[in-house]
Amino acid sequence: MSEPQNLLEVRGLKVHFPVKSSLLKRTVGLVKAVDGIDLDVKRGEILGLVGESGCGKTTAGRAILRLIEATEGSVMFDGTDIFKLSHAEMKPYRADMQLVFQDPYSSLDPRSKVGDIVGEGLRVHGVHDAGERRERVLKALEMVGLTEAHMRRFPHEFSGGQRQRIGIARALVLNPKFIVCDEPVSALDVSIQSQVLNLLKDLQEELDLTLLFIAHDLSVVEHLCNRVAVMYLGKIVEISSREQLFGSPQHPYTQALMSAIPVADPKAKRERIILQGDPPSPLNPPSGCRFHTRCREAIDVCSTAEPQLVDLGVNHLCACHVREMQMKQARAESLQLV
Repeated sequence: MSEPQNLLEVRGLKVHFPVKSSLLKRTVGLVKAVDGIDLDVKRGEILGLVGESGCGKTTAGRAILRLIEATEGSVMFDGTDIFKLSHAEMKPYRADMQLVFQDPYSSLDPRSKVGDIVGEGLRVHGVHDAGERRERVLKALEMVGLTEAHMRRFPHEFSGGQRQRIGIARALVLNPKFIVCDEPVSALDVSIQSQVLNLLKDLQEELDLTLLFIAHDLSVVEHLCNRVAVMYLGKIVEISSREQLFGSPQHPYTQALMSAIPVADPKAKRERIILQGDPPSPLNPPSGCRFHTRCREAIDVCSTAEPQLVDLGVNHLCACHVREMQMKQARAESLQLV
């Protein structure tokens, strides 16, 4: 039997955080950080998850790894619904699902040497032979451009880029199938970002890794990812290949994001879409389409009915009433011409 094409299938994922009253500690509301998202991640691909700060990207990534518990939904990893597993049953899957943290400064224990930091996962997962641990740690460090001498040093002796390489080595040492990269270059100097991105790309191709790459920098996503999912206020609003998304974005929110990408040519002209107002609170999101309060194309149905992800063609999914109506109208016109 052949392996399923999708390594990861996320269905109806919700993460709601209760808000307690200060006096009686009663739940008075829910912060709907992630409010029902569906995602498929194919084997060997890099899927980008993008959106502005506070849209729920990081929460979604951590919920998929069960670092925080989801309120609702399912995650099928390699054919198994990991949300139905106990903590003991989940342990073998931890080795296959790793995380590269955003901040290379706070994610490393300052009191431990690099060799111990990278090898900690091996000890947790039953590799008790010190010689084998050392060999695997050294191999992981060499993969990210570090040497045996670095094993005996402490994190404060390294630059930000080197620390992030240590974090990547820590994720790789267990030979995982799937890695969530939570904005791994946003805390780094621009001159170092490209080195770390190229390293991730090379490792993904060499080891046939599957990555969920969370970011808010669209130029980084365009350089690295095969497909891109755009998130707004806890919802996925558009999913397509990198070429389709950057060549022909469909959702008004995606179009606004694209218009904000800096252009290197000072003579080039691009329409800048300025969104009105601030993002609504996830404690009380708008009815209907979450984006309709800031959308320049909104119509009456946008405020009452929630749009679903609809395939506009060639696996280009978009959750927009206006785009869905335009697609249906175009199809009707083409049938009439026939």
